[in-house]
Amino acid sequence: MKAKNAAQIAKGKVEQIEGSVTGDKVLESKGRADQSLGHLKQAGQHLKDAIKK
Repeated sequence: MKAKNAAQIAKGKVEQIEGSVTGDKVLESKGRADQSLGHLKQAGQHLKDAIKK
């Protein structure tokens, strides 16, 4: 699950950069949203792992 979250963060970063370079504000915003969602899911996973210990 953590790899999936990291992949979503990376995908979002690529979209953000691509949107920034091309001037596509929608793609840039979508990239930021994907990154935020990936970070949020990753934080939730870390919390679940901490609770298990």
